[in-house]
Amino acid sequence: MTQQNLWQFVIEQHQKLLTQVVQHLGLTFLSLILAIIVGLPLGILIARKRKLSNPVLGFAGILQTIPSIALLGFMIPAFGIGATPAIVALLIYALLPIIRNTYTGITGVNPTVIEAAKAMGMNRKQMLFKVELPLAMPVIIAGIRTAAVINVGVATLASFVAAGGLGEFIFGGISLNNTNMILAGAIPAALLAILLDQTIAVLQKSGYQFLKKLKYIIPAVLLVFGIVYLMNSVSDNKLKAGFTPEFMGRQDGDLGLRSVYGLNVNPKVVNDAVMYKAAFENELDLISGYSTDGRIKAFDLYVLEDDKKIFPPYFAAPIIKTKTLDKFPELEKTLNLVAGKFNDSIMTDLNYRSDYLNQTPEKIAKDFLMKNKLYRPSRKGNSGTVRIGSKIFGEQYILTEMYKMLIEGYTNYKVETKTGLGGTKICFDALMNDAIDFYPEYTGTGLLVLLKPSPKSIKNVSQSSDKTYKFVDSEFRKQYGIQWLEPLGFNNSYALMMRKKQAEELKVKSITDLKKYLDSK
Repeated sequence: MTQQNLWQFVIEQHQKLLTQVVQHLGLTFLSLILAIIVGLPLGILIARKRKLSNPVLGFAGILQTIPSIALLGFMIPAFGIGATPAIVALLIYALLPIIRNTYTGITGVNPTVIEAAKAMGMNRKQMLFKVELPLAMPVIIAGIRTAAVINVGVATLASFVAAGGLGEFIFGGISLNNTNMILAGAIPAALLAILLDQTIAVLQKSGYQFLKKLKYIIPAVLLVFGIVYLMNSVSDNKLKAGFTPEFMGRQDGDLGLRSVYGLNVNPKVVNDAVMYKAAFENELDLISGYSTDGRIKAFDLYVLEDDKKIFPPYFAAPIIKTKTLDKFPELEKTLNLVAGKFNDSIMTDLNYRSDYLNQTPEKIAKDFLMKNKLYRPSRKGNSGTVRIGSKIFGEQYILTEMYKMLIEGYTNYKVETKTGLGGTKICFDALMNDAIDFYPEYTGTGLLVLLKPSPKSIKNVSQSSDKTYKFVDSEFRKQYGIQWLEPLGFNNSYALMMRKKQAEELKVKSITDLKKYLDSK
């Protein structure tokens, strides 16, 4: 099978790409204009009352230092998911350069010019609009240009809260090990930043007339964004669906739901960190999820039966290079101490303690090892350092801590953890490039995302967990020099979920039932 190049991917996905570009521009423009509406008066105010300048600029600076993902997280309780929290977060990021440059521009006007204006009998309002703002405008627009470029970049994170934009392709590509998908999102985002910067530069040449043009620009942008957001919010279904970026692009995900079940629910793309709570709070009715996730229990969700079996086995096991096992001869035996010690319900309970009870991964890991009489205090060895990686969700943090305690308790190796590495591509690339020594992976991910065999091979080997495990282990040894150690014993496969009460009301128990329900509407 010939590998698809970037141009072929763009042609195939041009409609989705165009939608994402328009969403990205809408988020950027609206947040930027709102930031101008808020930031410009604030800059004028602190230029007039300079005692307020340090507190206002300091507060805006503090807001700027909040990590963008964390800021989006803070927005969700107040504004839910969708465009609103993304726009508010982008507005906050755009404030500092606009406020600061407005203040700097006005206070930098030559005092002799101000004195001349006063001598001509101008009042404060006249001086502001006829002298100070026109002279300060190049500096003010420079701040707006900076804010615009910042917002184009930060807007890629809007997909974490189902607000759309080019981040859908970027983060989906990272999760799916799909370079074409990453580039299809990253290149347009970079071009949009350059285009927007140069467009504002052209407007900058018009000087003070730029401000006057805002009264025409603002209604136009608001109207365009309103139409785009409305079009993307309209769904033919009665159910509001939200899937993760990775699930959207996988055959054992949205692609499989469409091809095998004929199920097209027009889902929003949303980060898995917020989708469970969004379902619980009725903002989403149907979500993709993971079968051992503790939030299923926490938020009283119901897992729909995959009656046509599109989700292959996803048994967890550490993957590690053969040469690493040769370098650390005690490692394989130590890691296999927890092999077969789990089942689905045990892992779900451990995840529940992390996701809902907010226990630390260290405590959960230690309690589990002590319960299974496997815990030993650290030897504080110095015979070499083993680097453990993990993806960016709770289960992986728990397993990483467990492996760390085992290695430090049973061997003389030190451990360095590199957690939160993002999706599959980042972790696997880190392993291949020797940035980490091993990380916990899932057989279904190894099969579909990393090996990408033919549909016939997938069908043959995914009939049982044992077949899947033997196939991925054999192929990884041949292709990458990587071994799969013994499986832990639990199957964390993809799943579709609804609120339990809603599923009961609609009499939906399986994905086929869901398809029949939607067809009847």
